[in-house]
Order: sequence, then structure tokens, then C-alpha cells
Amino acid sequence: MKIAVITGASSGMGREMAVQIADRFGGIQEIWLIARRKERLEELEGNLPVKLRCFGIDLTCKEERDALGQALKKKRPNVKFLVNSAGFGKMGKIGNMDVEEECNMIRLNCEALCAITNLVLPYMGKNSRIIQFASAAAFLPQPGFGIYAASKSFVLSYSRALGAELKNRGITVTAVCPGPVDTEFFDRAGSMDQIPFYKKLVMAKPRRVVEKALRDSVKGKAVSVYGIAMKGVWILSKILPHSLLIYLMR
Repeated sequence: MKIAVITGASSGMGREMAVQIADRFGGIQEIWLIARRKERLEELEGNLPVKLRCFGIDLTCKEERDALGQALKKKRPNVKFLVNSAGFGKMGKIGNMDVEEECNMIRLNCEALCAITNLVLPYMGKNSRIIQFASAAAFLPQPGFGIYAASKSFVLSYSRALGAELKNRGITVTAVCPGPVDTEFFDRAGSMDQIPFYKKLVMAKPRRVVEKALRDSVKGKAVSVYGIAMKGVWILSKILPHSLLIYLMR
């Protein structure tokens, strides 16, 4: 049985990934959706042209992640897509935020992503694809958004290394690095008033970001960056001192 596994599928780009994979890849027989809000996942049942299996899991909890591991062992599916979309960010200066919230960002954005990847990898073979949602925030440090940016820098580096390690197995790993996307993300990150004006100017639609991510994954690209503005930031972050870029952002 060929399946796709998608975390963070209750909203935003995870949900959009489920919609587009179901529509565009006819060989996928089942999609396993993972998120804390199981009721949001179940809203998709009957609305997509593929069978769904919904897991209401808190990915920061090892015991709950083990439920996915047991399901994989029982079904032993052929996982053609793994999409790690679960994650969140919180605006605020380091030390001013609640320390548990700071640590939870790292647990979900980094630890859970690694754990799910390790759980699913044994069930992936040649021509399978891993899509990891990083962020353009991964390109350089972000004062006022420091923990989130650092966690996404980890995801980008981890994904590049993983892609190199899995090349001989024929598994493609693509790190998706969008700028601001018009999703529920900013409801948790902070009010729209806190978002710098330049980020509002380049706010992207989830559908377009996901379309490009899937195209780039099929092409075998290691990194997918949506939009001219974010590609410009990516290039500048490679050629200009980060100290200068941080000064300009502030």
C-alpha cells in the first residue's frame, strides 16, 4: 500500500499538502494525517479523492508518537511522501517569553521532526520523497524571533545532510523555506501588528508555496524557496555579513 504521511495537517501548509498530494498523485492509496486537533483532520474525510487515516497526536510526546510507530509496524506501508509540516513560532525577545514555550518550539520544530523522520524512514524506498518545512527565517538570525529562526536553521541543515545520506537509496529530501505565509501561524506567533512591515509585503498564499514545494521535490531539489523576494534574501544571506543584514532588519 502506497501512502503519504503528513504532520501538522490540521491547518496551513500541512492541510494544503494533503489536498494537493491527493489531487496530483494518483498512485497514493492512503494519506495518514497527523495533528493534535483530530477533529480538524476528520473534516477532510470524504472531501479528498483518497482514503484518509487520522491520528490525533501531540508530536512532542514520545508515548503518543509511539502510536504512529505501532501503526507503521502493523501495516508496513510503502511511504512515498513524508511531509513534516508541524511547527510553530512565537515572537518575542529571548528571555522575555515563557521558557516552556521557548523549549516547546524546539521540541516540536526540531525534536519531533527528527523523531517522525526516524520512525518513517524504514518504510521508504526508491523514488520516495521527504519534504521538511523549514523557513526563510533559517537563512540568518532573527532578533525578536530568535528561537524560531534557530530551530528552522536546524531543520534546513538537518535536511541537507539527510538528503546527502539518502541519495544512494533514491530518496529525495527537500527543505521548504518560504517567507511569511497567510496561515494560522501568525495567530500563535503574535498579532499582525507585531509583524514587520516588510514581511507583510511579501505574504504568500499556502497553495502557491505548496505547489512549488511539490514541483521542486519532484525535480529533486534540496531547497525550495518561494518568491523573488525570499530568493533575494537567500542570496544576500550568503554574500553579506549577517551583522549588516541584522542591522538593516532592525
